[in-house]
Amino acid sequence: MEISIDNLSAAGKQLMQKSLDHLQEELLKIRAGKASPNMLSGIKVDYYGTPTPLAQVANVSTPDSKTIAIQPWEKSLLGDIEQAIFAANLGLTPMNDGEFVRIVIPPLTEERRKDLVKQAKSAVEDSKIGLRNARQKLMDVIKKEVKDGYPEDAGKTREGEVDAMVKSFSGQIEEIFSAKEKDILTV
Repeated sequence: MEISIDNLSAAGKQLMQKSLDHLQEELLKIRAGKASPNMLSGIKVDYYGTPTPLAQVANVSTPDSKTIAIQPWEKSLLGDIEQAIFAANLGLTPMNDGEFVRIVIPPLTEERRKDLVKQAKSAVEDSKIGLRNARQKLMDVIKKEVKDGYPEDAGKTREGEVDAMVKSFSGQIEEIFSAKEKDILTV
């Protein structure tokens, strides 16, 4: 999308929403004590020589809050799925029973909970960097337009709008992090 002074607000919201969406995707991968298929969303399985997302080669479900069950479409993939889970280094141990790969989610220790909060904070920082980059792009457009004859006071108003947008999205990021932190630290 080409950013101009006319579509500044829409383009800015779209850029900042991408940062927010990415944060939510990353936080879904961080487990909070309950089993979730999203914990395995980044895993790729070697499927006939092609790295393929796990969800495209198997049915991933959670029969209870402590177990993830993976039923591959082809039984020949059981070993490859196990290897992919080990290689992902998630701290999970898959068990292959010939039909399914089951993963029992161990209870989180206090130390592991703190590590997960740090991981979530890192994802939040990445998201804030995305916001700052979006802000910088928008400010550059405003400065260029002012240089090319756009009224300076209107440019200052637009800069204020961008800053308000950044503040709003930053607040949403903090709310999302607070909820995830509470979820992780709840025993």
